[in-house]
Amino acid sequence: MPFRIVLGDITKQNVDAIVNAANSSLLGGGGVDGAIHRAAGPRLLEECRGLNGCRTGEAKVTLGYDLPCKYVIHTVGPIWQGGRSGEENLLRLAYRNSLARAAEKECESVAFPLISAGVYGYPKESALKIAEEEIRHFLDDHEMEITLVIFSKDSFRMDMDLCSKLSHLLRNTYETDEKRGSFLGNVMKSIAFGGAAGSRDSVFTERKAKEKTRGKADAPAESRACETEIEELCDEAAAEEVHVRNFLAGQSAECMTSQPAFAASMMQMQPTSLEAALANLDESFSQSLLRLIDAKGMKDSECYKKANVDRKLFSKIRSDVHYRPSKQTVLAFAVALELDVAETEALLKKAGFALSHASKFDIIVEYFISNKQYDLYTINEALFAFDQNLLGA
Repeated sequence: MPFRIVLGDITKQNVDAIVNAANSSLLGGGGVDGAIHRAAGPRLLEECRGLNGCRTGEAKVTLGYDLPCKYVIHTVGPIWQGGRSGEENLLRLAYRNSLARAAEKECESVAFPLISAGVYGYPKESALKIAEEEIRHFLDDHEMEITLVIFSKDSFRMDMDLCSKLSHLLRNTYETDEKRGSFLGNVMKSIAFGGAAGSRDSVFTERKAKEKTRGKADAPAESRACETEIEELCDEAAAEEVHVRNFLAGQSAECMTSQPAFAASMMQMQPTSLEAALANLDESFSQSLLRLIDAKGMKDSECYKKANVDRKLFSKIRSDVHYRPSKQTVLAFAVALELDVAETEALLKKAGFALSHASKFDIIVEYFISNKQYDLYTINEALFAFDQNLLGA
């Protein structure tokens, strides 16, 4: 994908260039600067001695030596002084000049640390916002893979209000369903996998059996009354289960018997063979995506860049009607196209996927789409914060 956030060691990134958050001497130091010098070997320091330092906001290039990258782009970020000494502009210049040097060297990929967010004290949430804004602006006019490497989660800060909302949502959706399951889900499992209608081999059996084994004779009156109430509730629920089954069966029979014309037309629509079924394939993901792009009045480049998708991958999708994307790619396009939840579900279905409340990834993405918040960078921040895969490809 053109932009991604990863947790890792910047000295181990397999890219054309890495960016060093250096001090003005360029002769090494602590943190990222020291780690890069140690990994690159002594020849890096020798070359840096001839660069005569670097001013804040500027960027200079050396070879990568023992690093897995071709180049090291050295930039000096500002020291935080409360925000009243032009720190924001200097930090933006550090990113812009580093990206400009990468473009001059015809780099196809570059990895950044979060500049100035360590010992220089720049507020981490603001530093992340500036990094993303400058990278996004650069990618509007350039094709390059850019990675923001976070050394540890302690150095990563997203919007705390948003983080709190998502944590609450996950506790009340994913974690609740994961621990106890939903009532409807259990009923449907009972219908699908166990017990005929009216039997005790259903979702209610285990609950009722546990109540019976507690020992009525030795229980106090209040406990026995509670058990009786629970039994009655279980009986009512079991009866409701039977009602649901009979209703569904009746609806099916009624459609076939009370509406013969409708039943006959439905029978005619059924494929008589596998060949006939395969001859009536639905619109593919590729066809659906291209149709939606046209319907939204978007250019292809506008769409795939907004979706954080590489141009080469989009070319494959456009040229191959049977292309099978990942779920992250489908949802990235749904965000880029600003689809609602129903439209997103429809696009996912074209690729053989669906949204599920058993997945933290799905819950987070659905939250943003439901609230019509289509900024993919913000969504990916949230996904990264909760240890999920990012949108894009």
